[in-house]
Amino acid sequence: MATAAQWLEGARPRTLPAAIAPVAAGTGAAAAVDGFVLWKALVALLVALALQVGVNYANDYSDGVRGTDTDRLGPMRLVGSGAAAPTSVRNAALLCFAVAAAAGFVLAATTSWWLLLVGVAAIVAAWFYTGGRRPYGYRGLGEVSVFVFFGLVATVGTTYVQAEQVTIESALAAVGCGALACAILVANNLRDLESDRTAGKHTLAVRMGDRGSRMFYVALLAVAFVALVVIGVRQPPALAVLVTALPAYRCARLVLGVARGRDLVPVLKMTGSVLLLYGVLLGAALALAPAG
Repeated sequence: MATAAQWLEGARPRTLPAAIAPVAAGTGAAAAVDGFVLWKALVALLVALALQVGVNYANDYSDGVRGTDTDRLGPMRLVGSGAAAPTSVRNAALLCFAVAAAAGFVLAATTSWWLLLVGVAAIVAAWFYTGGRRPYGYRGLGEVSVFVFFGLVATVGTTYVQAEQVTIESALAAVGCGALACAILVANNLRDLESDRTAGKHTLAVRMGDRGSRMFYVALLAVAFVALVVIGVRQPPALAVLVTALPAYRCARLVLGVARGRDLVPVLKMTGSVLLLYGVLLGAALALAPAG
């Protein structure tokens, strides 16, 4: 039986910035148009966190039962290591999805019922990332899903449920957060490139190759900061968030260097930190920006 510490590690807390950052940025965008609603922001955060942990457990389960976690360089997997029974990990994932669904239902009931369709799509995407007979994560489409659901949907959706409108700032913030979230996945898959190739897991990193993946990572960082500059033209306080460009530059240097395998693990942590700072600082800057 897995210990509480192992379950916590299996939840992969270092990936949680991908859930927190877009909600923070989207809330700031809502506040910028006097649409801030605290309880809705907190419920949106619960939805994002539950989905992130749920997809982590779902990936642990699906990869484990397929045997693709036999030779991992990353964090411990509950099923692959034998620490927990597959059914227990699957049930943990389903419980997280149930929490996300319940919280999402509250937001839909108090905003617009069509949001239920978005929630269903998010849960389906979370499960079939590595689940099912033809997981799209094994076909190089994981980054697309991350950009859509942990970028566009999470950020714009957070703004919409509070302000009941979509703003240019929320859309640009969604692009920035989505690009950085994708960069985390690219770094993760770059680390696991050889083991994924051996296991027949055709991630985008496997398809693009080592060099192509490294250039793609840097391009995603660039997209995030271009989006930030455009926001800054409209809302100058947002330009203060450019302070996150320095740690992002350090990440880019490591990725463009000779780091391989386990040596890329620090990049994952650093990129997550950049995303968290980017989202939280951008949200604060938008919230404090003078109404235009």
